[in-house]
Amino acid sequence: MIKEVEMTFDEAVEYIRNNVHVRDTLEVSYNRIFAPGEVLGITEEDEVTGEGLRVAMQLNGEILNQSIEIDFKQIADDLIEIRHIHDDEELIIEIL
Repeated sequence: MIKEVEMTFDEAVEYIRNNVHVRDTLEVSYNRIFAPGEVLGITEEDEVTGEGLRVAMQLNGEILNQSIEIDFKQIADDLIEIRHIHDDEELIIEIL
């Protein structure tokens, strides 16, 4: 089942914090980058360093198959869409 919603950036970060778990599939589209992969871990914001919510992912792909970490605070202005797949449910979040 696919569901589509619109959220502000802050609502989307809160959704990730509360609903995305390790081993879920997350597809993040920002600027001209599309990063699909399996969630390896989620790190909360760090007020001391100024880092935002970070998601570590193992990218899916034939050419690139590497681990990355996305800091959502750094991509706040460029974030377009997030697709979260958990079990048989799929949620597409369009950023307002």
